[in-house]
Amino acid sequence: MKLSKVIFTGVFVAVFPFSAVADEITVMAGDLAPMFLKGGKGREAEVITAALEKCGHTVKFKVQPFTRHWESYKAGKGDAVATVPMGMPIDGTATGEYIRYQNGVSFLSGGDGFDKIEALKGKKVIGFKGAASIIPGLSDHTGSFADYREVTDQITQSRTLFGKRVDAIIGDGMLFAEYNRQLRSQSGLKFDPNQPVTFKAVFDSTPYSMAFRSADHAADFDRCYKEIEADGTVAAINKAWVDKYRDSLGSSYLGY
Repeated sequence: MKLSKVIFTGVFVAVFPFSAVADEITVMAGDLAPMFLKGGKGREAEVITAALEKCGHTVKFKVQPFTRHWESYKAGKGDAVATVPMGMPIDGTATGEYIRYQNGVSFLSGGDGFDKIEALKGKKVIGFKGAASIIPGLSDHTGSFADYREVTDQITQSRTLFGKRVDAIIGDGMLFAEYNRQLRSQSGLKFDPNQPVTFKAVFDSTPYSMAFRSADHAADFDRCYKEIEADGTVAAINKAWVDKYRDSLGSSYLGY
């Protein structure tokens, strides 16, 4: 009887190598399409889900305006929080890097090309709110632009570019491509939202971590993320999402 118990225990460990306790983990996430979409879809949501499910956990996302999701987590909501800048002080246990965003310059194809930030000298440029303080090196160049503004509503970026009121947009190329897609579904526009757009990754990519209230959950995530990175799951998710916006991203988004 004792021997059978030992054998059974060994089989259990071999078949179920992940955490002995399977939990439903609520993740506070920022409203950044297409990183997080309804129904647990989206590039970042799928990476998080794949890692935690590899460890036997289930995931539920609670999406809020970006940065507010950090504040909600700090206020005690959720079991974890996503898209945390590396090194940012936050409650709980931080994980290692699990995703990167690729900021760059988006512009209408066929006109001036902007392969480096210096090429925007004398141009009208719009960035996302806080871009100059978040993107390393950007603030060194904004003074050379003919005009530089930052907006909270990023679909406004798409409107101004397609309306030819600015020359370039600074921000994550995939996010901008998704806002362009959303704009194409709207009627009564006074400009053509189907104009081709080009993206150039003129900045280094930005890494992000997660934070979990439970140190065990954080350890599970780090371990299982490494496994799905090694077996190609992470690369497959990233490539599939870049492919959706290949017409504007080209091969500039994280090299995919």
